[in-house]
Parts: sequence; C-alpha cells; structure tokens
Amino acid sequence: MVENRPLLTFLAHALLVLGIAIVALPIWIVLVTSSQAPEDVLTAPIPMWFGERLLDNYRAVLGHGLTRSSSGPVAPMMLNSLIMAVSIAVGKIAISILSAFAIVYFRFPGRMLAFWTIFATLMLPVEVRILPTFEVVADLGMLNSYAGLTIPLIASATATFLFRQFFLTVPDELAEAARVDGAGPMRFFFDILLPLSRTNIAALFVILFIYGWNQYLWPLLVTTDESYYTIVMAIQRMLTAADAEPEWHYIAAVAMLAMLPPVLVVLLMQRWFVKGLVETEK
Repeated sequence: MVENRPLLTFLAHALLVLGIAIVALPIWIVLVTSSQAPEDVLTAPIPMWFGERLLDNYRAVLGHGLTRSSSGPVAPMMLNSLIMAVSIAVGKIAISILSAFAIVYFRFPGRMLAFWTIFATLMLPVEVRILPTFEVVADLGMLNSYAGLTIPLIASATATFLFRQFFLTVPDELAEAARVDGAGPMRFFFDILLPLSRTNIAALFVILFIYGWNQYLWPLLVTTDESYYTIVMAIQRMLTAADAEPEWHYIAAVAMLAMLPPVLVVLLMQRWFVKGLVETEK
C-alpha cells in the first residue's frame, strides 16, 4: 500500500521546481540580454525582462554580421554547423553499426583483435591525435572543406561497442530463421537488425548530433575560409574582438541561436532517446 504523505509530496515538487529554476535562470538571463540595447547590458542590476531590441539584435547577427568583431552573418555558420553535426552523427552510426554487425555475425581471423583495436581508440580522443590527424587532412587537400570537418571525426568506438552489445542480445534463432528463409547477410541486417536497432540509433543520433554541433577545436584548426566557420567559432570570435569591447547583446543572441538546434533535436526525439537508453527487451 502506497502511503499518501502530502508534506513529502510538496517537498519533492518544491525541490524539483527549485532545480528547474537553477538550471533555467542562466538561460533566461542570456535570452533577456539578447533583447537589450548595448548600454543596458552592463547596467546594475541585471535586466530580468525583455528589452526593445529583440528582433533587431537577432536580425543583425543572422543577416549582415558584426563589423566590430569582424564576424560575418551567423545564418551560414549555423548551416555549416548543421551539416557538420548531421554528417558526423549519420557517419558514426553507419560505420559503427556495420562494424558491430561484422564483428558479431561473421567469423574471420582476428575478429576479436579488430574489436579490441577499435575499442582501444577510446583512449585516443581527437585532442591526443590532433597533430597527425591534421597532417593527414592537409596532405589529402581537405582543409577548408566539409570533408575535412567531418571525416576525421566519424569513427566511433563507443557506438561500435554499444551496437555490438545489443547485437549479442539478439536471439540466434532470428539469424537461423533468416538463413532458412534464404535471406543473405545484408537482407538479415536491413530487414531484422536495423528495425530492432531503431531506438539505439535514435539515442545515439541525439548524443552524436550534440557532439558534432559543439565541436570547436577541430573546425578552428582545419578552416581558415570564413565560409566554413561554425557557429561555435563565431561566439569565440565575438568574445575576442581585437581592441574592442565585446558586444554582449549580440553574443547572447548568437548563444541562443547556437542552443536551438540541439534543443529541438532532443525535444523531437525525446521519446526514442529515452527508450534507447532504458529499454532492455526488444
């Protein structure tokens, strides 16, 4: 029997509301700052309600850019970030699921050695191998290109490990039934394994999309052409404007724009994301 304790229920809800307020307050301050005039941003106390320049500030950063910080329009940078994030997420999932499929369902010499070699790359993040990776990308002529932004970040040992662990839970009877019905390996993969993996794919897509969207160091190294800059790079350039005071109202607007696509992806795929993380029986 579940006891009804109003006081404990009230305290639990109050604690949750307090946690939400603590998380949401910085976002609210940034949103309000993005609507202020330059002279109002640095005034005390901090403005806690919208100003009169909300549309003007967003129109400025999206349309013609900022001359003081030598930053171009943010809209093309958001498109570059979107292309990079989607390419990295889709590429990581495609390569990882095929790698896990080969490791689990094919018997070939060195199968486990290949898996542990992939798994060992978890100890070598991009920051550790960034110099040789940059040299390879430069030698292949992929600087200032979408290929240079995405291909070096596509391989994922984590996704390969997660797909392998899921494939090991798939009953062998499914593979035997498919073999009896005359289905080849790829038919078994596309008709059985891929539909069973949709929640895992959705959960990984959300995580990898955010990973690709938030990349800063690698795009900073491989791009010198402004047409390939990402929105995270735009925020950094606006913060370090030479011999000029940072335009905080514009920086706040760009920060809000940079936050929107990951938030939309999480909201749109929330149900699949949660199922992919907690579901154990397929």
